[in-house]
Amino acid sequence: MTSPAKFKKDKEIIAEYDTQVKEIRAQLTEQMKCLDQQCELRVQLLQDLQDFFRKKAEIEMDYSRNLEKLAERFLAKTRSTKDQQFKKDQNVLSPVNCWNLLLNQVKRESRDHTTLSDIYLNNIIPRFVQVSEDSGRLFKKSKEVGQQLQDDLMKVLNELYSVMKTYHMYNADSISAQSKLKEAEKQEEKQIGKSVKQEDRQAPRSPDSTSNVRIEEKHVRRSSVKKIEKMKEKRQAKYTENKLKAIKARNEYLLALEATNASVFKYYIHDLSDLIDCCDLGYHASLNRALRTFLSAELNLEQSKHEGLDAIENAVENLDATSDKQRLMEMYNNVFCPPMKFEFQPHMGDMASQLCAQQPVQSELVQRCQQLQSRLSTLKIENEEVKKTMEATLQTIQDIVTVEDFDVSDCFQYSNSMESVKSTVSETFMSKPSIAKRRANQQETEQFYFTKMKEYLEGRNLITKLQAKHDLLQKTLGESQRTDCSLARRSSTVRKQDSSQAIPLVVESCIRFISRHGLQHEGIFRVSGSQVEVNDIKNAFERGEDPLAGDQNDHDMDSIAGVLKLYFRGLEHPLFPKDIFHDLMACVTMDNLQERALHIRKVLLGLPKTTLIIMRYLFAFLNHLSQFSEENMMDPYNLAICFGPSLMSVPEGHDQVSCQAHVNELIKTIIIQHENVFPNPRELEGPVYSRGGSTEDYCDSPHGETTSAEDSTQDVTTEHHTSDDECEPIEAIAKFDYVGRTARELSFKKGASLLLYQRASDDWWEGRHNGIDGLIPHQYIVVQDTLIS
Repeated sequence: MTSPAKFKKDKEIIAEYDTQVKEIRAQLTEQMKCLDQQCELRVQLLQDLQDFFRKKAEIEMDYSRNLEKLAERFLAKTRSTKDQQFKKDQNVLSPVNCWNLLLNQVKRESRDHTTLSDIYLNNIIPRFVQVSEDSGRLFKKSKEVGQQLQDDLMKVLNELYSVMKTYHMYNADSISAQSKLKEAEKQEEKQIGKSVKQEDRQAPRSPDSTSNVRIEEKHVRRSSVKKIEKMKEKRQAKYTENKLKAIKARNEYLLALEATNASVFKYYIHDLSDLIDCCDLGYHASLNRALRTFLSAELNLEQSKHEGLDAIENAVENLDATSDKQRLMEMYNNVFCPPMKFEFQPHMGDMASQLCAQQPVQSELVQRCQQLQSRLSTLKIENEEVKKTMEATLQTIQDIVTVEDFDVSDCFQYSNSMESVKSTVSETFMSKPSIAKRRANQQETEQFYFTKMKEYLEGRNLITKLQAKHDLLQKTLGESQRTDCSLARRSSTVRKQDSSQAIPLVVESCIRFISRHGLQHEGIFRVSGSQVEVNDIKNAFERGEDPLAGDQNDHDMDSIAGVLKLYFRGLEHPLFPKDIFHDLMACVTMDNLQERALHIRKVLLGLPKTTLIIMRYLFAFLNHLSQFSEENMMDPYNLAICFGPSLMSVPEGHDQVSCQAHVNELIKTIIIQHENVFPNPRELEGPVYSRGGSTEDYCDSPHGETTSAEDSTQDVTTEHHTSDDECEPIEAIAKFDYVGRTARELSFKKGASLLLYQRASDDWWEGRHNGIDGLIPHQYIVVQDTLIS
């Protein structure tokens, strides 16, 4: 490298270093400016917070005063009621209780907002003032520390600059000495080469004639070589000295470079972070405390408000017309209590106070009693139909007046747009067209309801009068005992039929509906249904009705599936008791499915018979449903995930996640191996699930006679042939619509043609309608007189 090129390179290195140092110095300056701006922003923020809470305290105080005035206005109006006793009595009624709680809540909110205003002024604002003072003082001290750190950093950079220049200088001297040394070595080599050539040329000459010349030439060459050697040694020493200086300078430069980089790294990575921490020392914590004071005040305000609202909500939930009616009648018992019974007033000493059933009026009384009984039977059925219509209409009215239009959550879902709350509310249920339409429908329905109610009350009054006459005639004629026995027998029969129903109605009806209409419904039991419809169906079952009877398919399949899961989830005791949890979990560890099924069977056989029947019925249905997994996407594992938490709860103290996985595996095994897990109908008498969606009962016949599984199966195929051989079916016409309440009862419309095989009891026939066999209620049909034997 030539000397000018080396000099140019050194200048470039120095210029690059200067540029880098300038950039660092500019960064240091900007850092201080940035910290200054943060301090100014912090002071401004704290000032804004003080102004905000000062204004909010004024608003809270004004709001508190307005609430107090509102409450006092209506409380004064209540206190001015003339009849104080009447006012006191009315307080027990649920609507008046709601009103009193509402006024108390307003007074409570007034006091709470006064307290909130006081906390803002005397607690939160002074906290912000203190935070502002502390932040300014700490920032000033932190800035002094930061300036000292920057000065130290620049000192380190200047030291590095000096060491670097020293290294460059010594290294340049070393390179120069090395160059001179190499030049001397070349001269030495050149001189030695000349000597060798000369000796070669003089070799042929005679030794005697040239000996003196050679001695002289050798002496000259030796003198020249020695000079060159001395110069070389001198230059070698100079090079070694400069080389050592260059090495030491380079070592010092590298050490200084490493120290400088470490100092710069420490400053940017650690010192700056620590400096910012010093500036923020206590700021965030103090601000946290101040704002948490605000949160505590607001949350306590909300808690106080929620406590009052909970009391109002409880009072609203307890708005009960029936209870208020009872309280009203108890308060004014002398007004609503029945009067004394009218006593027989004999005329002119006639002491007979009972009906005369002696001849010749006995036959007349018997005929009259029979006529009354026939008339009552018809009137009761007709009035029952009127009552059903009235109740359905009442339910419609209740649906109208209890529609859940009270949720205004959407009005509080504010977006970044400038839409006002008023525009949001105007599009809701409370719009004028909606109100007008609802009012018209409600009034029309109310008119129809009162028409039916009047008709029902008139019919009930007539039935009451005729029933009283009938009962007195029957008692007089000595029929009361037989009637009582008959009624007791019928009541016993009904109770026996109800108690013998091993499968709950809600389970049987939901499974029947899904088996008929939903086996291929995608996501069955996994997709949530309508909560409103789930509640409606659930409430209907709780009233003893079967909303899924008949072949109508106008219900949401997911809602019906939700009702079935909800039933098992809501059981007070899970279908799988907790005391067999560990035994069942031990079965899951077995690899062989059949062995696992047999062990599960042994555990379950200790359960009550009714529980086993329900399990067998449910899992036979789930197995059937899983066979359509390609359409409904619900294989046994997916069904187990849906039903596992509802059928078997994990005991407390266990790992819920891992145990639930084992529960799901257990349910999956039972679905797949249900035939090996549960006893067959021969071993366990009771209803079994059939793939058509119906229930086959292997326990009790309609007559209450116990039959075996084989006899029951034969009856299904031979019953009608036997009936045909013994007697011809009787034709009947339906007088009213009827919806079967169980799978055994037939549903039909008014005017439908029915075939009757034989009497099942005093109230039921065994018959057929639309190709389906089942039970037909006697009071809902008219038997053709010409066919009655």
